[in-house]
Amino acid sequence: MAIQRLLIANRGEIAVRIIRAARELGIHTIAAHSSADKASLAVRLADEAVEIGPAQAAKSYLNPAAILAAAQATHADAVHPGYGFLAENAAFARAVVEAGLVFVGPDAATIEQMGDKAQARATAQAAGVPVVPGSAGVLRDLAAAERAAEAMGYPLMIKAAAGGGGKGIRVVADAAEFAAAFQAAQREGLGSFGDDGMYLERFIARARHIEVQILGDGHRAVHCFERECSLQRRRQKVFEEAPSPVLDHATRTRLCASAVALAEAVHYRGAGTLEYLYDEASGEFFFIEMNTRIQVEHPITEMVTGVDLLREMLNIAGGAPLSLQQADIHLNGAAIECRINAEDPFNGFAPNIGTISALQWPGGPGVRIDSMLYQGYTVPPFYDSMLAKIIVHDESRPAALRRLQRALQETDIGGLKTTLPLHLALLGSADVHAADYHTGWLEQWLADNPPAA
Repeated sequence: MAIQRLLIANRGEIAVRIIRAARELGIHTIAAHSSADKASLAVRLADEAVEIGPAQAAKSYLNPAAILAAAQATHADAVHPGYGFLAENAAFARAVVEAGLVFVGPDAATIEQMGDKAQARATAQAAGVPVVPGSAGVLRDLAAAERAAEAMGYPLMIKAAAGGGGKGIRVVADAAEFAAAFQAAQREGLGSFGDDGMYLERFIARARHIEVQILGDGHRAVHCFERECSLQRRRQKVFEEAPSPVLDHATRTRLCASAVALAEAVHYRGAGTLEYLYDEASGEFFFIEMNTRIQVEHPITEMVTGVDLLREMLNIAGGAPLSLQQADIHLNGAAIECRINAEDPFNGFAPNIGTISALQWPGGPGVRIDSMLYQGYTVPPFYDSMLAKIIVHDESRPAALRRLQRALQETDIGGLKTTLPLHLALLGSADVHAADYHTGWLEQWLADNPPAA
């Protein structure tokens, strides 16, 4: 049965994005919010709002009981988890269904199989998809993790099994760093996802991060091509583009086919992303994890394919079959997304909060803004620093880069520091224009080119 009343169990720009997609489908929207988000744009735009707890995420956005109570109280028939928080929590997905509601996403068993990064690696291996060498199973005990690290060798990466969005990840150069890094990653995983399970993976220094967007209805799956997400700072993506500027047709075809095969092997339902490391020198790609939810960077896929991923998610969750055949999905031009965070790039990217005193977004053809801001809004200090995404689309990558520069120059966010200057500086880099970068490039570039006010 199609969804009638949707509770959005998230905040920020993704809550706004979900509300807009749902309302276009005629779905009544209910914004679940903490006490700190009473004045949020999502609350303003939703048909209805319900408070689920205090500012602390553990007592609101990470509190399944509070979210389910809110869903029951507002007579919601479905819950969209967005990304982060409980979006990849299998227990929450199961609880939603057991409460008689629709969970907008894959079922709990699929999340356990693919949302858990350690199990996803095993599933991919069973399906014949190459993976980066790593530990077997989920690690919670430090002594067991140290033994696994010694067996694997250094350098390595510690990654949260329930993680995503670059959180709960540490790169470890040698055994002396391991214990502190493992425990720090566990604390971050517990705080961000409610789970301190970890796994280990060999660290590939000059890899590119490429991911494939898929949609499935439980019976078949399609891909919506790939995104390049190699420009990262502290494992957080800051600048993404679609398609990847370095894949040739044959590699793209093999990569996307592997993602579809893996999605169909687990009878995937909803929108998901399969992430890979790509070795440009050898042309090899390795599956690293699957995100069983919508991604922050989904707009660039929507721009180059014309597919509304949120609308597809909601329709599939409501019981409709996948509306697209693979032959219906085509690449059109190039799209780039810049994440605008409340951080001061001239002060070590320190978090920066305040009240929006002025706000001017860019316009014109091929420009899209996904944002949580409005003039007069006070950014709360309790959550992720991302405020907005500026997305551009044009007929080619060079044209999209020029359009992005114009869009960034038109943007004015007054009242707090943001990462806007970082993106303008990146557009002055010859390496960015040549797409000559990898996942470690941005950290080195920042060290060589410290932002100057």
